[in-house]
Amino acid sequence: MAVPRHIIPLKLKRSPDRSYAITVQPGLLERLPAVIDRLRSGGKVFVITDSTVRRLYGRHFLSSLRVPAILIDFPPGEESKNAGVVNGLHTALLEGGVKRDSLIVALGGGVVGDVAGYVAATILRGVRCVQVPTTLLAQVDSSVGGKVGIDHPLGKNLIGAFHQPVGVYIDPGVLRTLPAREFRNGLAEIVKIAAALDAPFFGIIERNVRGISAGDPRMVSRIIARAVSLKGAVVARDEQERGLRKALNVGHTIGHALEVASEYRLRHGEAVSIGIAAESAIAVRMGFLRPDEFERVTRLLMRLGLPVRIPRVRNAAVFVSALSLDKKSGAGGTRFVLLNGIGRCVIGVGVPPEQVSEVCRVTS
Repeated sequence: MAVPRHIIPLKLKRSPDRSYAITVQPGLLERLPAVIDRLRSGGKVFVITDSTVRRLYGRHFLSSLRVPAILIDFPPGEESKNAGVVNGLHTALLEGGVKRDSLIVALGGGVVGDVAGYVAATILRGVRCVQVPTTLLAQVDSSVGGKVGIDHPLGKNLIGAFHQPVGVYIDPGVLRTLPAREFRNGLAEIVKIAAALDAPFFGIIERNVRGISAGDPRMVSRIIARAVSLKGAVVARDEQERGLRKALNVGHTIGHALEVASEYRLRHGEAVSIGIAAESAIAVRMGFLRPDEFERVTRLLMRLGLPVRIPRVRNAAVFVSALSLDKKSGAGGTRFVLLNGIGRCVIGVGVPPEQVSEVCRVTS
């Protein structure tokens, strides 16, 4: 039985001319060359990827394009989200003849999408880009919404911009080459979206854990489309994260700090999963979340094979510093987005430092 195609429009109210569609369909990658041909406006196409995706899909994708194109890659992993890699990509693009009418295709996971998107935002003061995410995490999170950027030694995603793509093309079929750990990584973001925004969606995930974990094509396509639709609706109302879009940061305040403190040994989704559990525990302590709802959240994460155990933070200084530098912080200190029920959250909660220390077991 054929898996249906989902087309989700993302209509930016403040800038309708920058609105675009997100397409979800298995086998879409093979049909993208015709799409790229329609999207380009005469200039060269530059495909930016990492060396792993280059081997899996990049060379074949490049050879199938019908237009002049150059493939540029960089080493995989979070450690490549830095200014040095960006500078190298800027150089490669300039030497390759990039112009304002060029098109950049970000082909890869979240790191590729963030880095290539940031390069597109900054080269020649902005070149159009297309997001083609190849990991579940990137498909449901980083490829949608135009947030692009790199890390700084003091924290994650502290350098960046808002640069919307002209289209997002999601092929769940590419997930067959994804390691199981990376597939689970993306499931954390799907649980986050459901827990923060949509109680019925949360229930769908609970009832279909077996099919989701087994990678059932129809179910995976369905949950990707639902997650993307929810995120797209939020982005449409709050493109630059001034209010409602912060709801998508459930689990990320502690999660990002854990990533930094672990020197990125924790995958993003793993850190977010732990962050969801930790921040939900704080929400229970502060009276926002019922204990039985906390149990539902943590049980679902565990059933999907994700970590929820709050690790002992050994390097308290790095952890606390990352919390204080978190981009969600304001003049009043670190602000959290806490669940106050399944499918609901409260934005901008000031959490006493001792609550964070007790839940995360920060030691000096």
